[in-house]
Amino acid sequence: MRHVQLRAFHQVALSGGFSKAAQALHLTQPAISDQVRRLEEEYDVALFSRRHRQVVLTPAGSRLLAVTHRLFGAEGEALELLQEERSLRTGSLRIMADSVHHVLDVLTAFRERHPGIQVTIAQGNTGSIVETLINYDAEIGVLGELGDERAFTVMPLNVSPIIAFAARSHPVAGKANLSLAELGDWPLIMRERGSRTRQLLEERAAEQKVELRFAVEAEGREAVRAIVAAGGGVGFVSAAEFGADDPQLIRIPLDGPPLLMHEKLICLHERRNSKTIQAFVSLAQSLRGVAHAQSGSADADCGAWANRGKKATR
Repeated sequence: MRHVQLRAFHQVALSGGFSKAAQALHLTQPAISDQVRRLEEEYDVALFSRRHRQVVLTPAGSRLLAVTHRLFGAEGEALELLQEERSLRTGSLRIMADSVHHVLDVLTAFRERHPGIQVTIAQGNTGSIVETLINYDAEIGVLGELGDERAFTVMPLNVSPIIAFAARSHPVAGKANLSLAELGDWPLIMRERGSRTRQLLEERAAEQKVELRFAVEAEGREAVRAIVAAGGGVGFVSAAEFGADDPQLIRIPLDGPPLLMHEKLICLHERRNSKTIQAFVSLAQSLRGVAHAQSGSADADCGAWANRGKKATR
């Protein structure tokens, strides 16, 4: 008994005829017929009943088909596994993030495990991140709150309060904390519209009937940081994104109930089965200890990912 004989028998049984089996296996009909004939002769068993140009399985053929189903099913699974492993040796992964700080540990682990995959990272706010993913210009997004998450698969990363920060030479640097009313007395360096950080601050200020004076509107977190470091005013960022202590800057907690940033990792729902995306998400899950989806039903391939929505501002 040879593998090619079993393959020929299996395909004839599935196709219902020798001609169709030959087409499926890219062989000639005589070659397929010869392999099946040799199998039958070697074991002195009839596997097909050939009547009026119809090919019907005999009882022995039906029992053998049940076995070959398992055999070639396992072979297919093995092939899929090997192809998946190969697919993670090369390729690329594009990440669009509001701050790389939230996934630095995941990036390090991913690069160690999959050194052949080239990773590129770009920065943006929630609006631009969502747009980039929808346009298929990136595979993974890292961002804060989403307004409509139905188009996305989402994994929570962390929760961090918004803090103020200033140059160590700034007059507010010695304060233990700052209220929004006090911030109204100082020029503020704010992110562009579309920033979730700015949105949360404006909402809280409106609740408290406080007017915040935005001296400078800067595109991107690094621009805000540079202007604040130069003494231009007070800036805002989540505590997780402030990073290690900077000799030029000092963090200042905001008074009152914390303004919390809920950071998330997302991909388009229809792209969640990408092996590269799954590999990155699996690492993030293991490093965060994520066991369950944030809400909604769990996705079989991405574990703790929840089916979520589509657009927001950060």
